[in-house]
Amino acid sequence: MADVAASCHATATKPVPRSTRGAAFWLGLTAAPSFAMMALITAVSGSSQPQMLCSAHGGSALGGMVPMYLLMSIFHSAPWLKLITRARPDDNVGGEERRPA
Repeated sequence: MADVAASCHATATKPVPRSTRGAAFWLGLTAAPSFAMMALITAVSGSSQPQMLCSAHGGSALGGMVPMYLLMSIFHSAPWLKLITRARPDDNVGGEERRPA
């Protein structure tokens, strides 16, 4: 049993290769736009056959694929927010130079 715990600890502390981190970063950025596109395609295409088979069809404004895809897009927007906040050079909004007081 101690061998299993030791091997798990060794695996957990192993450094992650740079290529894996880069792939994970770009994969994280693809989720939100993908779900937004799926919401748009679903909204444009109208009602689908599987939705017509549901007993709750037309029962709720929140009960459909479009709201679900929009919510998933919002929930997966964290990588974009992190990227936007890292891209800001500083809080110098007005464009004025800072002078020491």
